[in-house]
Amino acid sequence: MVENNDFVKMEIDGVKFKLREKADFSFLQQYGKVFCVFDQNDSGNISFGIENELKEKYFIKVAGAKTLEAFCQPDEAVKALKHTIRIYQELRCEILIDMITFGTFQNLFFVVFRWSDGECLFDHWNFDFYQSNPKIKSPREKFSDLSEKKKLQVADQILQFMTHVEEKEYIAVDFYDGSLMYDFDRNQLTICDIDFFQRKPVINNIGIEYWGAKRMKAPEEYILGAKINSKTNVFTVGALFFHLFGNYSNKMITKMDKENQFIPLQKEYWELPMQLYDIVLKAVNPFPEKRYETIRSLKEEWLTQCDKLYSC
Repeated sequence: MVENNDFVKMEIDGVKFKLREKADFSFLQQYGKVFCVFDQNDSGNISFGIENELKEKYFIKVAGAKTLEAFCQPDEAVKALKHTIRIYQELRCEILIDMITFGTFQNLFFVVFRWSDGECLFDHWNFDFYQSNPKIKSPREKFSDLSEKKKLQVADQILQFMTHVEEKEYIAVDFYDGSLMYDFDRNQLTICDIDFFQRKPVINNIGIEYWGAKRMKAPEEYILGAKINSKTNVFTVGALFFHLFGNYSNKMITKMDKENQFIPLQKEYWELPMQLYDIVLKAVNPFPEKRYETIRSLKEEWLTQCDKLYSC
């Protein structure tokens, strides 16, 4: 976190945000007026919500500015964001946020997406706000209150998306609840962030700091030289399901972060039928050979159990 006055205040169209140094975002005017800014991402990107006179909305991700929480230099953020273009093109589908175009302005690189309504299911930048306003439910809390039927619909959508990812020979690196937005008014899920997905073959060439949330990473995502493959995708979905359809305590989340390991959710905190719990538990087995071979095989087992449970 940035301390003291190690930042500059900026404002566009009445919306205030902070950077380490001033940057020129005048190119945004061609898309409309800014109505929100996301300036606390650790990727080195800053993002803007923009609306034009026709009431068309865009989500514009920009790299090259010196953001507050960045773990990399601006030129590295630009290189990384340029790399995502192919990913969004090749994995384009109905549930994924729709990329429209991209471009360069001075030292900045930007990607324009069609705006998708919804609330991020891990909006870490608002955690202090929820703590100070306990009567206001976070998106995660509202999601937990959804009916079992709506939760299962979300599970099906994630499995369909991940089957698509697998068929395109991709690994879902750094795919977690912060990659998901849910529109509670329309009961619609949107995948909003796949920037670190990689095409096979993939090897962990970083080691313990391999991309991803510590509370979701598979064991091989901590090991330098380990293969990251379809069984890692299976683990990723299992870990995501435990977080979406269960209730981890803050103490458990802290423990996973501190000890660099995912811990399966205890049965009593699982919110769906136990038959589905057993499927997810197999998916997150620490030994890859004991998991499902592919997302498709995981999906088939999941749907088979749902048919038995609900005759649907």
